[in-house]
Parts: sequence; C-alpha cells; structure tokens
Amino acid sequence: MFDVKKSIRRGMITTLAASTALVLAACGGGVTADESPSGSTSDGGTESSTGDTEAPEAGSLSGNLPGAGASSQGKAQEGWIAGFGDLEQGVTVTYDGVGSGGGREQFLSSGVLFAGSDSALKEDELASATDRCFGGEAVELPLYISPIAVIYNLPDTGVDNIQLDAATLAQIFRGEITTWDDAAIADQNPDATLPSTAITVVNRSDDSGTTENFTEYLFEASEGTWTDEASDAWPLPSQQSGDGTSGMVTTVSAAEGAIGYADASQAGDLGTVALQVGEEYVPFSPEAAAAAVDASPLSDDATEKRITYQLDRTTTEAGVYPLVLISYLIGCDTYDDASDAANVKAYFDYIASEDGQSRANEAAGVAPISDDLRTQVEAAIEMISAS
Repeated sequence: MFDVKKSIRRGMITTLAASTALVLAACGGGVTADESPSGSTSDGGTESSTGDTEAPEAGSLSGNLPGAGASSQGKAQEGWIAGFGDLEQGVTVTYDGVGSGGGREQFLSSGVLFAGSDSALKEDELASATDRCFGGEAVELPLYISPIAVIYNLPDTGVDNIQLDAATLAQIFRGEITTWDDAAIADQNPDATLPSTAITVVNRSDDSGTTENFTEYLFEASEGTWTDEASDAWPLPSQQSGDGTSGMVTTVSAAEGAIGYADASQAGDLGTVALQVGEEYVPFSPEAAAAAVDASPLSDDATEKRITYQLDRTTTEAGVYPLVLISYLIGCDTYDDASDAANVKAYFDYIASEDGQSRANEAAGVAPISDDLRTQVEAAIEMISAS
C-alpha cells in the first residue's frame, strides 16, 4: 500500500473571471461525447499511461471513458466533454449526473472509471478505494468551485436578495419558521415586502454532496440551532423534495413560497439569499466563493494525490460567501488497463487546463482554479498510471 501521509501546502484559489453569467440549466440525464468515425485512433498507447513515460501524441487515444456523479457538475461536464472531444476524437466520454453519492458508489464498485462528487471520499470509502484502485489510492482533485445558492420562489419582495443569518435559515429548514413575514425574517429585511405566504421547504431526495455541504454550513454556522451533523442524505422528514439539481430547481420554481438549495449556476430567475457574514450580508458570486476556499485549510488527511479542503463555514472575513461547494474529480492513481489510465489522465489534464476551466466558467459560472492550484493538480494527475 502506498504511503498516504505526505503533506502538501495549501493552493491559493483566485478568480480569473470578471463578470460571470449564471444560467438556469437542467442537468439530469447523462452527458455523452460521440466518437468521431474520422478520428485517428490507436490501441490505447500502453507506454503513454504511466507517469514516467512519454506522453501520447494528441489525438492518439481511443476507448470508452464512463463517469458518474454530482449533478452540479452537469453543465461543466458538457463543456469539458465537448472540448476534450475536439482533442481526442477516439475517446467516448460519458457522464451520468446521478448525484455525488451515486457517483462515488459506481466508482468504488468499478462501474465507472471516474466520479464527480461535491464532497470528498469518507474514511470507509477511502478503504474501499484501495481495492478498487488495485492497491493504489484515490485521486481527488478540486476542479469545480461554486457557491451554493439558497433559492426561493417569492415574487415582488422589493429587494434583490433576502438577507438571512445561519440561525434563521436553520429554523426555516427545520420547519420552525413557517411564514415569510415571521419577525425573525422581517427584522433582517426592513426594506422587503414580505407576505404571509407559507414557507415550503424543499430538499434533495437523492444522496447529494450539495446537501452535505448545505447541512455542514447549517451545523457549523447556526450556533447550535441546527443540531444534525453534515450528511449527504436529508436528515429530516420532507415537505417536498426534488431529485438532483434540476429536480430541486423545478420543485422550487413550481411552488410560490418554496425555499431550497442548489448549485448557484442553476438558480436562474429564482430569488437567492444573501448570507450574514460578520456584520454584513453577502450575496453569492464566484469571487466570494473563491475567497471562502482561499480562507480555508486543507483537510487533515489530504495528500499530494487527494487535494481536499476543510471549508471554514464560520469565517467573518469581508466579501466571503461561506456556503461554497468544492466538487471533486475522483479517479485512481492505478488502473489495471493502460488505455483506461491514459484516458483518465488525459481527460483530467484537460479539465485542469486553462481551456478546460474556461469552458466550465462559460457553461456554469464557476471560478477557474489558480495557477498555483493547477500546478499541484497537474502533479497529482501525472502520478496516474497502469499497474
């Protein structure tokens, strides 16, 4: 077994995009890049798959590269698959947005070659990864950084963003605050026109990294109001629920008074909450999300191959939006097939590249990674090889 006790310095994450359009988009079904019949292919390039051999010539790879996982990554995966397809026409990449939990499960059971997850692998999953990765370890790369928006359907409030602290949000999602004109909401929004409309809480019905990130924020930032620890499964009885990011957005959009949570890139025309951070209320933005990651340390068990963060949900730094999602690309450092190793390595390299990050920014409004973090990510990718 490989020694996984190596330490790495924290990569600084900065926003390279100035103004970003956040778009409403459904990301439910699978994403596919069709193989081009005219693409030049090879037998997979055995020598190209190891970290200490010469890289394959662009356009020489072939085979199928299935992935599954976080629905939040759906629009970004569409862009990545299209861009990678321009470079490697012989590789057919697919991505099924089944949710983070489903993606990790499929990856660990060898159903797919890579996964997307809005939360890092848990301790028991890391143990399973050793067998799945043929005695090696998982590779976890923070290549999708985006705020999670608290979305609501409440027309004509007179304000762009309803302002809420974490404790009030926790009371709403626990069902303890039941109408929009409740004093706890009104006191924080003196300029808003708040109706007596009943609040309908919407949660994700699937195991979701977005749910885990959201419940972690509530648990850590609400000063004891939210008592359930972070979980990728919604811990309370449901009022209404939606499957995947698109299901959440659709459900909130269909019910006036509804409130939920979703990757901010898909908030569309729904209202969004500005969160209290210190003495100010901060609306979401890619810049504010990147600042939250920048203010957070690596997780205690991070390695040079698993670049995972422990996000600081209680920060009071100005301009930081602490309800942020880091979605990881997960693969193996060791595959039993040289073609699989070469394809995963090339696809991850493309996603980490400036072009790949630009595609994700255009498609989903996420913050591109910094050059410092890219250097660390590329070093991790270089260690992907065939057994």
